[in-house]
Amino acid sequence: MSGAHDLVGRLHASEGSRLLRFFRATLRSPQDAADATQETFLRLMGAPRPEAIANPQAYLFAVARSVAIAIDRRAARDRALFTDADPEAAACPDPGVERLLAARQELALLARAIRRLPRRCQQVFILSRLHGLPNGEIAAQLGISRNMVEKHIMRALIGCAEARRGGGAP
Repeated sequence: MSGAHDLVGRLHASEGSRLLRFFRATLRSPQDAADATQETFLRLMGAPRPEAIANPQAYLFAVARSVAIAIDRRAARDRALFTDADPEAAACPDPGVERLLAARQELALLARAIRRLPRRCQQVFILSRLHGLPNGEIAAQLGISRNMVEKHIMRALIGCAEARRGGGAP
């Protein structure tokens, strides 16, 4: 797995800002652009043989296009859901015991993964994902660079993804 980590690290350093600009031009909101950037790097982490990728930059942007398409489809589906149906009717009042248990177990798994992260990484991730603060605001609040905020978020997302796949500690 270290080949994928190395590749993602190199591409994040060299192409991260370019990728974010691509998503900002393609998607509707800066938060969607930041999420899509991180999703792209997460998908790259799952590449079966990262060392076999002949042109990592081209591969990265092919993945990015796929992520952008998926986000657009999801947004269109969400818009259709809420324009065609009553939002109250769409909500499930009783999700079922199995679904509730599965959700609680996944939440506990992710909470453990987040607790294993370094303290600063935890702070950044919680401010970003739970409080919804933009990266620039997190950077200013914690006195770190915006690039460092993005690195902490990537590390946390990778740790959560590995925990969900049953991998080791982040």
